[in-house]
Amino acid sequence: LLVRARAVETQTYVFAAAQIGKHNSKRSSFGDAMIVDPWGSVVARCPRNSNEPEVALAEINLDFLEKVRREMPVFNHKRTDVFGEFAA
Repeated sequence: LLVRARAVETQTYVFAAAQIGKHNSKRSSFGDAMIVDPWGSVVARCPRNSNEPEVALAEINLDFLEKVRREMPVFNHKRTDVFGEFAA
């Protein structure tokens, strides 16, 4: 959910890596790496609970990225007087 939120609020594709496997007797990771588009849709995802390395591939659609930014121009509301000119 948080990866999808970051994609929407930054209007970017987000590539989220994730660890897998048993790290020690007390800690294991279960993956769930994914690629999310600027509208928050998961466009590729590695299998969950895999014990083998996986790779997620997705097409980056720059026309869709431009469409999202044009139809929801969040960066026009940026407060440069408060956060500075280059604040994300």
